[in-house]
Amino acid sequence: MAAAAAERRPRVGGIVPFSTVDYPGQLCAVVFLQGCPWRCGYCHNPHLLDRSGADEGWDRVRLLLARRKGLVDAVVFSGGEPTADPALCGAIEEVRAAGFGVGLHTGGAYPRRLRRVLHAVDWIGLDVKAPFGRYDAVTGVAGSGERARASAAAVLEGARDYEMRTTYHPAVIGEGDVLDLARSLAGMGARRFALQEFRADGCADAALRGVSRATRPSAALLAELDSLFPRFTYRNAP
Repeated sequence: MAAAAAERRPRVGGIVPFSTVDYPGQLCAVVFLQGCPWRCGYCHNPHLLDRSGADEGWDRVRLLLARRKGLVDAVVFSGGEPTADPALCGAIEEVRAAGFGVGLHTGGAYPRRLRRVLHAVDWIGLDVKAPFGRYDAVTGVAGSGERARASAAAVLEGARDYEMRTTYHPAVIGEGDVLDLARSLAGMGARRFALQEFRADGCADAALRGVSRATRPSAALLAELDSLFPRFTYRNAP
């Protein structure tokens, strides 16, 4: 019985008590959940890929939220891949019952699980890694592109609000790939897209960390992306 109760609590890998950047337009707390089935080389949270890390405890999140009422608008579940946690649904319901909005960062690895929580999430940041046909090379997992495509479709069909975003690293995804992906997403009906520069902080791959910052996306690419989406954002790495 105790083991079953513990399983209903998410495995918390980290907490940010206050953030202005993880949910556009909202002040939020961020809860990082453990576990992800993909192995993207540029991941900046590789310590969260396995679910065997130290659990900071859901009770700590509850205590934080009790102290943050009136100070933050929402709680964002991030990771890792938060939809990998079987306790995510219950955690979202608890956060909503406490009076907070809910945001979700996801790579779309589990489209069925994502669909199950869409109704309870106010905003989704969907990380789209590459053209769907090139996903396996980025994630290291066969068939991941079709999962990502299904998740993108689910977000476009049922999300209250969303942003689709892609991390740009020229050794992982070139400008032609970015444009192919953007055109696919626009063709699916996406209206909000962000291109964000790779962040070296936390990345475990020394070769990827060593790529020159001079290799930023061209002005021509940014202009093309801006023409494809009613809301386009480009984010420089800090």
